[in-house]
Amino acid sequence: MHVRFLMAAALLAAACNSQAAVVYGSNLVVNGDAEAGLAGWTGYAGYSAFQSVDYGSNWVLPTQPGPADRGNKMFAGFGQYAVGWQTLDFGTATSGTIAYSLTGWLGGWQDQGDNALFYVQFLDEFDNEVGNSALGPVTPQDRNDQTGLMYRETDGFVPTGTRKLSFWLSMERLVSGDNDGYADNLSFVLQAPPAGEVPEPGMAAMFALGLGMLGWARRSRREAVAVAQHGRREVEPEPQAGQGEQQAGD
Repeated sequence: MHVRFLMAAALLAAACNSQAAVVYGSNLVVNGDAEAGLAGWTGYAGYSAFQSVDYGSNWVLPTQPGPADRGNKMFAGFGQYAVGWQTLDFGTATSGTIAYSLTGWLGGWQDQGDNALFYVQFLDEFDNEVGNSALGPVTPQDRNDQTGLMYRETDGFVPTGTRKLSFWLSMERLVSGDNDGYADNLSFVLQAPPAGEVPEPGMAAMFALGLGMLGWARRSRREAVAVAQHGRREVEPEPQAGQGEQQAGD
């Protein structure tokens, strides 16, 4: 598994340091389903990294609310605050209209207020934020005080002048000793232009390495093997594998 984590790190580092064309119709979040551990995600200085954990009695049961197509794993918080991020560079700023869809499953434990937030920043060529969109948090009231994950979605248009996408996942602990902010199946998809419209110059071709990384993430999900369940205590996060391009918001 560690070899796969290192391969994912190398792919993500190369993608983030290259000029990647827009990929329409595919999920641009690397390892948004936690099946590859923390591959693709980079921790943020001063905060804990979140965890990739098994569905089960320690977190969310496979029979409790959540994705119908859930795999073996999901993300869970660690410490008071847990944060991870990843960035994708298009290589050139957008100039036309591109629609997007941001989706994910977020949740928590019983009546506790611990929660998760999934956030995307649209950055220009100087790393200035020109727009943003977010999912969550899902409250205990939203979940009817039940343990589980709830589907959330939003859509919109990529701001003109966007050069990079920066994805952030954070979990906040409000009660108890565990950070029970949960997330799974995080997705950001760009919609292809309507038939007859010409894609933006320089963005029609798909970036081969990026596609390879997305394909690897899908294969890793199919090949993932469930491991023994941990106790209710928090487990140490796996070594961080992802390396983004920059820490947006510095």
